[in-house]
Amino acid sequence: MFKEEILERFLRYAVVDTQSIEALADKKHPSFEGEWDLLRLLEKELSELGLTDVNLDEHGYLLARLPATAEGLPTIAFSSHVDTADDVEGNHVKPVVNDYKGGDIVLKNGMVIEAAKNSELPKYAGSKIITSEGDTLLGCDDKGGIAEIMTAVSYLVKHPEIKHGEVEILFSPDEETGFGMDFFDAKRLRSKAFYTVDGGERYYVELECFNAATVKVHFSGVSFHLGAARGRMVNALTMAAAYINALPQAESPEATDGRYGYYCAQQASGNATDMDLTIYLRDFDYDNLLRKIDVLKSLGTAIEGLYIGGKVKVDAKISYLNMGEVAKKSPKAVDAIFQAGKVLGQPLKTEIIRGGTDGSRIAEMLGIPCPNLYTGGHNYHSRFEWAALDAMNDATSLIIEIIKQWAV
Repeated sequence: MFKEEILERFLRYAVVDTQSIEALADKKHPSFEGEWDLLRLLEKELSELGLTDVNLDEHGYLLARLPATAEGLPTIAFSSHVDTADDVEGNHVKPVVNDYKGGDIVLKNGMVIEAAKNSELPKYAGSKIITSEGDTLLGCDDKGGIAEIMTAVSYLVKHPEIKHGEVEILFSPDEETGFGMDFFDAKRLRSKAFYTVDGGERYYVELECFNAATVKVHFSGVSFHLGAARGRMVNALTMAAAYINALPQAESPEATDGRYGYYCAQQASGNATDMDLTIYLRDFDYDNLLRKIDVLKSLGTAIEGLYIGGKVKVDAKISYLNMGEVAKKSPKAVDAIFQAGKVLGQPLKTEIIRGGTDGSRIAEMLGIPCPNLYTGGHNYHSRFEWAALDAMNDATSLIIEIIKQWAV
């Protein structure tokens, strides 16, 4: 029903360069100028659709409102982020629409999306699969969500006979850097529920996410001429290596799944005199997250004891909290999803997010439920990313039906 419009929108949005830059995100928001290009495009389209209060602020948050068609109904919101990740090249995307017949998909650069490693892929034989050419990611995370929200809004504008309350639309920058909601004034929202459209596989709804912290560790060494360094030099690189090696391997991303949290040494830069290390901490239990922070602080003290004269500074920042607790307090938001699924015949399933969303920050700031809906994308943050148009169509239908359910 919506496939043609979703595809047209997604292909248009995907080619806009919006790869955010984590190293700049705490100083500049959005962190990459290209994000403004997509935000301004969406601002224009929302205005042309007739939404009200269309406002793109100085930090790159685009908020607009679809007026209610009936009185006395609550306001709800839908949100996606405009930036793409930097795990692989996220700019210069060239989407490819594949008329998928089954089997593997060979990308233009020779890389292969193997059906044997993508269990959902064969289910879409006979339909359209969107990929990149293989040199970049695709960007369905989260331009798929944007295309689906925009298509849903377009449909509701054309069908004013559908009874619904006010719907807020928020498009945000820099979600991938962890700074997505740092500069957003959440009091601008009127909504009783905030749905992010930032998930993956068809029919999966995510109600719970990690608690997360970002830890910055600075190692200060003592520089000296290498030829006369004995007993004088303290190598910051060596200190950082010892610190990283002491992190528990059994609590790393590659060794954990399900509800198990982890430590992840994510970035390091510097030299023998000064080294900077970024560590990501994740845990579904908040007390365990705090324990992990204490472990890193104690480890810094231990490294100072081993490398006399060297200094270690550990600074921790909570990035987002588990949104699951808030969702339990407001069951209407979740009930609307699953009732919509029944109406549409979609066999919806719940899943925990081994990550986070902008919604987890909104849940923390406003205390409103922020479930995450699927987009139909797979293999995010990789060159093997693909999206199924049939699933994107279903995601759009789900958005519209959830809005209808809030009017029941």
